[in-house]
Amino acid sequence: QVQLVESGGGLVQAWGSLRLSCTPNEGTFSLGWFRRAPGNEREFVAAMSWNGQATYYADSVKGRFTISRDYTKNTVYLQMNSLRPEDTARYSCAGRKAGRSSAPLTQEASYDYWGQGTQVTVSS
Repeated sequence: QVQLVESGGGLVQAWGSLRLSCTPNEGTFSLGWFRRAPGNEREFVAAMSWNGQATYYADSVKGRFTISRDYTKNTVYLQMNSLRPEDTARYSCAGRKAGRSSAPLTQEASYDYWGQGTQVTVSS
């Protein structure tokens, strides 16, 4: 059974930084990050294709967040800098096996697997 293991959330002050990580327990995946704040719908944050050739970002995080991949660890990272209170949300990693689909990685429906989520709280 495929599992996506996330880590790295926490409490940080505004303008601070956090790094989230997502590690599938098997296989090669395109991986994305989504977030949901209380009272809001889940929204796309960032994604990277399985081969690292394509990355995508929500407009709200461009220039502040960076998605990267360490193939030796089979891990994708989301480096979040200049955090704002409005970034407060539960962040979830999503995975789609390599070669399964060409649907846009910015859409929730494109993914087959989801992690349990990790909370990010940014204080003002």
